[in-house]
Amino acid sequence: MSSTAYPTRIPGTNALAWAIGGAFRPLHALIVAPSLLFLATLALMLFHPPDFNFHSLDRFAFGLLVLVVLLRACVLRQPLQFRAPVTWPMLALLLLAFYGVVSQPNDAVTWSLFAAKWLVPFILYQLAAYIFDDARSLRRFETFSLIVLGYLSLTAIFFMIDAKQFIFPRYILDEGLGYHADRARGPFLQAVANGVALNLLGLLALNSFRRKRLRGMLALLFLVALPLAIVATKTRAVWLSFALSILGLLFFSPSRRLRRACLGLVLAGSMGLAAVVAFADRNASLNDRLEERGPVIFRMAIYQAGWEMFLKKPLAGWGAADMQTELSKRISDFHQEQFFFHNTYLEIVVQYGLVGLLLYLWIVVDLFKLGRSRNRPSSRVDSGFLDQQFRALWPLLLGVYLLNGAFVVMNYQFVNGFLFTMAGLLVAQNRRNLEVAPGRLAR
Repeated sequence: MSSTAYPTRIPGTNALAWAIGGAFRPLHALIVAPSLLFLATLALMLFHPPDFNFHSLDRFAFGLLVLVVLLRACVLRQPLQFRAPVTWPMLALLLLAFYGVVSQPNDAVTWSLFAAKWLVPFILYQLAAYIFDDARSLRRFETFSLIVLGYLSLTAIFFMIDAKQFIFPRYILDEGLGYHADRARGPFLQAVANGVALNLLGLLALNSFRRKRLRGMLALLFLVALPLAIVATKTRAVWLSFALSILGLLFFSPSRRLRRACLGLVLAGSMGLAAVVAFADRNASLNDRLEERGPVIFRMAIYQAGWEMFLKKPLAGWGAADMQTELSKRISDFHQEQFFFHNTYLEIVVQYGLVGLLLYLWIVVDLFKLGRSRNRPSSRVDSGFLDQQFRALWPLLLGVYLLNGAFVVMNYQFVNGFLFTMAGLLVAQNRRNLEVAPGRLAR
């Protein structure tokens, strides 16, 4: 009679194994559903202005997100591809910016701006193409977008009607932080960035309304709140981009339901603007904002100085440190601690020269190309959030971002990260379309 030998049981082994297994269970949950961690990271970035020493929770979440996606790729044996559009010009511009940052490594603000403008959007773009690869994760992204839109809209309206006790977090009301303390600037501490986010999220909400994902009382509140929130930013560039995007959809959208929603936004915005102008005495009047000439004169002086700097070093640019020093020398009629170009493209061409500008234009062209699918998706792939009409909306979303980039330097990591996340969603769908197309041709 043979006997089976069992390994000797060591006391405490089961407890140790249980403890180790328990410690890795949260990591396993994140690997199974990384889209939740991705959206939590975006939410933390919403409350971290890039040029202030705020919390580092978003940095920790960002690092954890990268780790989780790499582990997930190993477990699922997913090859990491870098052949997507946008990747190579963005990587080149990222390295160019990194070379400028390492010249002043002890400046925390410079590193934060580098992450917000280049590193975070590049990584989120790559990760989104792997994470949002099914209908459930896309629904989560859409729900997250609607929640953020609701928060930003309510915050702007509370600011406009002077119900500031409802504004959270409280640092938004701190006049010693950021810019435009007299406007609805939200957690970005800058009114243009807040307006761009509202505009982008509003267009996504219109897409949800068209697909009947947003309906009933929520849809009605959206139609009323969004125009008021846009007006509350008191920023002409935001007003212009919002008006152009809504009018573009009103006259050219193939969806009758979407055209009706845009008409409702136009009417609600007109009535809201009239009411705010009529009762704006306790706040800064919008009439004064429309007639204000000081910022225009200041910006023209900045633009002229920037153009002269570009002509002096057109190819390689000035670099971050020398650019700020030289700009301060050339602006003598205005007295400020720091000067900014208030124009994304001018800053790029002055800081990185024509090389940087050409790389950025390459990125823009590739972003527009993402909306064009060479292979028409099947009904299984082309259902839900990323349907063909979303692709038709994509150039409008880019247009809003690029137009406002002419009036502010886009160094806001949530806005940049959100836009490039949507680009990553399109990359993921384009890859799925290519996988489906050969099968359909074979049939």
